[in-house]
Parts: sequence; structure tokens; C-alpha cells
Amino acid sequence: MKKFLKLLLIAVIFTGCDALKFDDDINVSPNSPSQASGPQLTANAMLYLSQLSGSTQGLQGQFAAQYLSETQYVVASLYPQGGTSFYGFYQGPLINLETVINTTTSNNQKAVAKILKAYYMWHVTDRWGDVPFSEALKGAENFTPSYDTQEAIYDGLFALLNEAVGLIESGSITSDVIYNGDMTKWRKFANTVRMLMALRLSEVSPQKAQTEFNNALNAGIMASNADNFTFRHLADANNQSYWHGQIVVMGREWWALSKTLVDLMKPYNDPRLPVYGDPSRNGGEYNGLPIGTAPAGANTEDYSLLGSYAKQQNATLHIVTYAQALFAKAEAASRGWISEDAATNYNAAITQSIAQWTGSTDAAAAYLAQDGVAYSSARALEQIATQRYIHLFMNGFEGWAEYRRTGYPAMALSAGAAVPNRMSYVATESFNNSNNYNAAVQRQFGGTDDIYGKVWWDKN
Repeated sequence: MKKFLKLLLIAVIFTGCDALKFDDDINVSPNSPSQASGPQLTANAMLYLSQLSGSTQGLQGQFAAQYLSETQYVVASLYPQGGTSFYGFYQGPLINLETVINTTTSNNQKAVAKILKAYYMWHVTDRWGDVPFSEALKGAENFTPSYDTQEAIYDGLFALLNEAVGLIESGSITSDVIYNGDMTKWRKFANTVRMLMALRLSEVSPQKAQTEFNNALNAGIMASNADNFTFRHLADANNQSYWHGQIVVMGREWWALSKTLVDLMKPYNDPRLPVYGDPSRNGGEYNGLPIGTAPAGANTEDYSLLGSYAKQQNATLHIVTYAQALFAKAEAASRGWISEDAATNYNAAITQSIAQWTGSTDAAAAYLAQDGVAYSSARALEQIATQRYIHLFMNGFEGWAEYRRTGYPAMALSAGAAVPNRMSYVATESFNNSNNYNAAVQRQFGGTDDIYGKVWWDKN
């Protein structure tokens, strides 16, 4: 009996509840479908995107990237020493997308499902390292999937994105809350993700990185902010921003801009700073709170709390953007991967970032003209990485990944602890999938599963 319950638990973890169907023919009403359609499953997978910025999960990314500091429960912003779970991805969006891939007859629907699967798996492997991929999502066929190496996962995701783009045809899809069925934008998004993935390999496999980068670039990437991959909340309590619910509705002013972030923006009068945070109520200055530090006397009045961006009920989450693509091109040009001009792309990236966040480019020229911001080939990687970090505000997991890859910007200790290099695996993997878990931990980290082991591409 105990063995059966263990297998049942593993089935739920890696296949979702759809695997536990004992008799589909009992009490089924023909007027009430019991199975979701492909468009519904894909839309549900899209809804999960909001958790990557908001929610308890999203907070882990904001703290790891040092975008936010906790004001109320300071211990919450300390880096998680214990395990964190990737089960939600497999139980939720990934199994839904896998179902669509295996059952739909629509090429466009299949293409979007493959693109989203690639995006989610990229996110998962960059947080944890080696994870189940080729043997995952098989249901009863395999309750204990092996962990693929991160290198193999990246190869698989490059291939998956290429397959997806090849499937796209004229027409559209329904229930698309991201691009409203526009397959041209899905194609650009897929190629942009492939290009950003390629850049992630800059220090571990530069030749492969250059090849994949150029293949993606030549296939057609985002061309304006109108192509941005965003999640738009609604002015409705059931679909509102996590931050609006926490700050405005519940009155939880628990998050201030970090000192790391404010110190990069304030000296240059960065036009994005008033969007990111509010001036302190005591003195009207922009002051960042050191990560992992309690405000003196529990007084938040001296620090810049989250601003208008977070407080909007229908806030837009910027997930993959045109400015990101331009920063990537600037870095690729500085590395000699492409023939374009690095400074031109760097200036355009900052200009488009300011437009994205403020709705105007009016302040861009003055900002770019300042010493320290103006492009310098001698400091190219540092400048590009720093400005990309500022742009990626509240896209914490991506900002954290780029910090790990480049080492920029410099980040402070959090109560004596350095920024983590990864998230450790959830503890239950050690007995649910012990052989494969142990093999993965030994292969990557010499047997120690903690937050300071490095993922494959992290050579900084």
C-alpha cells in the first residue's frame, strides 16, 4: 500500500491530475465537457506567467536579483537555504502544453505550445540546473524521470523553438491572452527567446552561442515595443496584479526598492526611477533599503517603496522585450559575433527601455549623454549588463540569471550571505526520485545540493 501511495504521489508531481482518471464513462454529461480544449489548456499555461513576477514564487526572483528589499518580514528577503519546488511547472503549464502538443491538429496551436514549453523549461533549468526534460511529462510510462544535463536541455530547447517556428502558418489561434492570435508576433518571440538563450552560453560555449545567436537573429526577432511579450492584468479583482492586491487592497507596504538598484539610478536622474518607486515620505528623496536589513525602528518612511508600476490594478508584466533584444545585440556586437554597431544598439536599447517604462523618449537623449551612461567600448560589457539589469526591473529571475552570467552589477551581501547561484531542489525529490536526484546532484555539485553550486553555463 505504501508503495502504491508513493507511486501515486509521483504521478501527480510529474503528470498533473489528468493522469488520475479511473473511469471516464461514469456520470459524464455530454453537455458539460470534462476535458479542456487545446486553446483552453494553452491559455491556462499563459496565465501562469503572472506568477513569475508576483506571488511568493516571484518574490524569490525579486530578492535574488536585489530589485526589492523586504521592510516588514526581513527574513523573507534572505536567500532560501532550503529546497524550492519546480513541481508547479510540471503539474501546471508544462503538462497542459504537452497535452496540446500531443493532441492538437492545429499547427499554429502546436507551435505556440512548443514555444511556451521552451520558455518555461528555459526558466526552470536556469533556476535549478539539471532537471527532468526528455523523460518528464510521460505519465504512467515513467514515474521517475531522469535529470537531463543543462547542456542537453539547451540543445533540446533550441531544436524545439526551431520546430515551432517551422510549424507557423497563415491564420491565428483563439484564447491567446498574449498576442491575440497574431502568429507573426509569436514567431518573433520564439526567435528572440532563442537569441537570448544563445547569449546565456557566452562563457561556457561561445562558438555555439554565436552560431545560435545569428541563426535566431536572421530568422527575425522583435522589431519594436509593440512586439513585447507581456502579461496584462485586468482592472478586475479576479485578474488583478499581485502587487496591487498586496499594496493597495491589503495595505501591505512591505517592499522597498533595494539600495543596489537605487544607487545605480539616482546619480543619473534615471527617468525610470519615478516609475519604479516613490520618493521617501521623510525628505522626499529616493533612498534604497539595503537587502536583508530592517528599516531603523521599523520605519519605512525613509525609503522608496514600490511605485506606480506595481500599484496599478491592470499592471503589465514585461517578460521578454524589444529592449532586451537590443541589449543582446549590443553585447553580441561588442563580442564580435555580429557586424552591427554596439554603441548604436546600446543607445537604442536604453531609449526603448525608457519608452517602455515611461511612455516617452523625451528624457532619453539627456540620460544617454551623461558620463557613466554614455557608451564606452572599454567598459562595454559592464555598461550593457548594468543597463540591462535596470531595464529588467521586476523580471527578477531574468535579472538574476544575467547577473550570474556577467557578474554585473556588483551586488551587496544580504545579512552576510552572497547572492545565490541557483535554487536547491525540493527535499521530496531525494525520496520520490532518489536515484536520478542523487545522480544529478553528484554530477553537478559533487554531492552537495545547495544554493551555491553553479549551473552549467555559469562560469563567472
